[in-house]
Amino acid sequence: MKTHSILALLLSLLLAAARPVLAQPSGQITYEAVRKVDLSAMRIVINGEQIKPGDPNFPADIPDTRTFGQKVMFADNYAKESRDEQNVVVRMVGGSGGPGGGGAPPRSTNFGRPFDEKLFVDLANQKTVTLLTVGKDKEAKTYRAEAPIQRATNWQLTDQTKKIAGYTCRKATVPFKKETYTVWFTTELPITYSPVRELTPESGVALLIESSREQFRATKVNLSAVDAKDVQPPQAQTVTPEQLADLRQKAMADFQQQIMMGEQN
Repeated sequence: MKTHSILALLLSLLLAAARPVLAQPSGQITYEAVRKVDLSAMRIVINGEQIKPGDPNFPADIPDTRTFGQKVMFADNYAKESRDEQNVVVRMVGGSGGPGGGGAPPRSTNFGRPFDEKLFVDLANQKTVTLLTVGKDKEAKTYRAEAPIQRATNWQLTDQTKKIAGYTCRKATVPFKKETYTVWFTTELPITYSPVRELTPESGVALLIESSREQFRATKVNLSAVDAKDVQPPQAQTVTPEQLADLRQKAMADFQQQIMMGEQN
């Protein structure tokens, strides 16, 4: 009996050693987002002069919503976000007299952005890591800021469920930005994440977020191999989130000034 027991133990150990070690779950989630346009954040230039909403010459044909894609890749307790259409678009009306004065038709010019910004999420510690690169070529300098995820409070969970991108989600309502948001989240994925940081559930992934101002809907979830190096933030000069915001604002202000000077010359 003892011999059989030893043989059985050795066999079980060999089988355990032969089993493949499961890798850390990884993959990608693709969202489609629709958001109301903040017209006050747009640059409208007519004959070299910037105008704002409420001005009689402010164009009436600007769409009030925009649609963009957002992806998040995750692996080894980190995630990296990427978003479409992050460039600065400046709408210009040229020619003498402006609108109705026989000038050139309105045109929108895509100027790119005066900085490069990358956003990572430390999934294990539930904090964001933002990298901001200002300047180009040899003058480029990269800054890094970390901030804990500040969740909105007073979540109201319901018993309602539905399938989104192939996963069963539970409905919750959350007071946020002076209105009530609806969040559908699933616990069938191996991470905790939301494309809207403050609307991250305690556990699970938000696959649909709805409000009167914006919507984020997951259109595809692909659990596949992702290289951990592609989603981990590199080292850079550490600054506070407030300092990073000041650096971003200064780069944008300098950029806008250059545009205004270019249009006037």
